[in-house]
Amino acid sequence: MPLDTPHPLNSLGFAKPPAETRVVVAMSGGVDSSVVAAMLKEEGYDVVGVTLQLYDHGAALAKKGACCAGRDIHDARRVAETMGFAHYVLDYENTFREAVIEEFADAYLAGATPVPCIRCNERVKFKDLLATAKDLDADCMATGHYIQRHVGAAGPELHSAADPNRDQSYFLFSTTPEQLAYLRFPLGHLHSKAETRALAAKYGLSVADKPDSQDICFVPDGNYAAVIEKLRPGAAEPGEIVDLDGRVIGAHRGVIHYTIGQRRGLGIGGQGDPLFVVRLDPDSRRVIVGPRAALSTRTVPLREINWLGDEPFDSRPEWHVAVKVRSTRPPRPAVIRPISATEAEVELLDPETGISPGQACVFYDTESPRILGGGWIWKGR
Repeated sequence: MPLDTPHPLNSLGFAKPPAETRVVVAMSGGVDSSVVAAMLKEEGYDVVGVTLQLYDHGAALAKKGACCAGRDIHDARRVAETMGFAHYVLDYENTFREAVIEEFADAYLAGATPVPCIRCNERVKFKDLLATAKDLDADCMATGHYIQRHVGAAGPELHSAADPNRDQSYFLFSTTPEQLAYLRFPLGHLHSKAETRALAAKYGLSVADKPDSQDICFVPDGNYAAVIEKLRPGAAEPGEIVDLDGRVIGAHRGVIHYTIGQRRGLGIGGQGDPLFVVRLDPDSRRVIVGPRAALSTRTVPLREINWLGDEPFDSRPEWHVAVKVRSTRPPRPAVIRPISATEAEVELLDPETGISPGQACVFYDTESPRILGGGWIWKGR
């Protein structure tokens, strides 16, 4: 009796026909995730679209491009109707508030500069939504992120997107190996956003020309301080602006209105050389300013490290990698010295300016586009 020949792997890596492969697509209502859903549906997959309502949109309802607002839910539903697949809207408002918004407010009050989009991926989309996808008996979950997933000798690996201008690796460093095994990123190989929009036009999607989201979804007008004051009444208490010697040179209207590295809007003219925010001290309600040179940093303490390398993180005394300390900056050479499996000190071979607690430091392999993980910058002990 002849042996059954194994079915070749489909485009998502499963040894069965697309029609027998269920994929949950996380749909924000934007062009990227819409194209992913349409592409997979056209390839014959059993697609289920899921959109999360993450916050009480209110004023954001009329704001174009603010992720997960009412317009975006409507747009995602229209794409599902156009392509003929099931679409669900899940109310994750309470989860999002507890896991993302509350920490965002507390971090700003503590003088940090948080990156809530990373926490949303980590704590909502790749945790609760991923669990929902499994409850729906999906074989995998696909998103519109610009990043690549490759299967290496030790399992799935995270790699930068083919288009460096769209690469979202900085925002996905905390993806765990277990999550990576279940996730798929069908757009990571595209070389430009124009290719994505061309695909949207090809599928006849109403979002083909929709603008990209620019703001944090729950801060659609970019006014962080107003959101924090609403969440934490009385947070914007006035205080002193002081120089590095502690000399009072001005007054401010609340620490939450300032970020490290800020130069404009300080209201302290006539000081000679330009002054920048060097440090924030919420306890004394002081904004400390100094020359650009005072922003320069070589040593960066990290915690909550997510390691994606093949060997255990603390199996070596140091790792020679490249790191990004801001999403908009290119990776720079660095040495990581593990303190534990989740803590380390990073030495930057060339100093960086404007590094702030609350931001991420993401690790990149120096010889390939692979992401090796990352951690959260903090003030240290």
